Amino acid sequence: MSFSTLLDPAILFFLLGVLAGSVRSNLEIPAPITRFLSLYLLMAMGLKGGFALAAAGLTGAMLAAVASALLLALVLPAGDYWLLRRLANRFDAAAIAATYGSVSAVTFITAMQFLDREGTSYGGHMTVAMVLMESPAIFMAVMLAAMARREQTPGAAFSMRPLLHEAFTDGGQILLLGSLAIGAITGAKGEAVMQPFSGDLFKGMLAFFLLEMGLQVSRQLGVFRTASPLLLVYALAAPLLHALAALLLARLTGLSTGDATLLAVLAASASYIVVPAVLRHAIPEAQPALYFGLSLGVTFPFNLLIGIPLYAQAARWLTG
Repeated sequence: MSFSTLLDPAILFFLLGVLAGSVRSNLEIPAPITRFLSLYLLMAMGLKGGFALAAAGLTGAMLAAVASALLLALVLPAGDYWLLRRLANRFDAAAIAATYGSVSAVTFITAMQFLDREGTSYGGHMTVAMVLMESPAIFMAVMLAAMARREQTPGAAFSMRPLLHEAFTDGGQILLLGSLAIGAITGAKGEAVMQPFSGDLFKGMLAFFLLEMGLQVSRQLGVFRTASPLLLVYALAAPLLHALAALLLARLTGLSTGDATLLAVLAASASYIVVPAVLRHAIPEAQPALYFGLSLGVTFPFNLLIGIPLYAQAARWLTG
């Protein structure tokens, strides 16, 4: 890990949040503000990706990145479930596999900021790749849980329609996709108009949001006391193995260093917002403390502090 990574203001605010929560400070960010910050970041990221798409157009690199993202979104959660079945019951295994088979938009945004600071270019189509990787793991987990229920109670009624509807119509995904489309439609003119809002303010908003994430992480540290040691090992090993698979695929498909880094970050990240929210209703038999605690309390800070610079260095070595 490069020491300069820790000197980034956004990362330092994340560490401040962890420290404040660990010493039981009364520092607290109201939930409506946190919700606004998350929506702002999704909107700004979607616009940035759309503007880049408008400038670059449809390219072979875009098709390669999107195809790679879809392949990873299908293969990684299936492989994780096969492994996790040896460490947890079927419901917990399906929930954890879905969480780690999906993506973290905040980790992705932080990686984009890291590449910007390093002067490494990447394509706006990686935002499209991120959106496509959001939902497949959820659908797979829902189906696995449904199969487990049928084995336990044959003939039990179960409808996947409301769960699929919730996954497809999640407000964050709609805002991200809509912003991406608006950015692609308006192009350079739209970028100039939105620059003060989605560009100049972005870094400060990200730092504020990461402060809240630090506070959240400090509240999940109890997972270290309750989770199986093997699950804790999985929470650290999974991002490394997922990133390795993504980097090898990026090399095979000829992705640039920046795109390869972001693909690795996507594969290595784990959802702690969209997927846990859906799983609470989709798989009530699973323990939220496990899939949410491992994702937010272990994998998120690991990726933020160590993973992103590590994946970037590996991508430079593989694609350089």
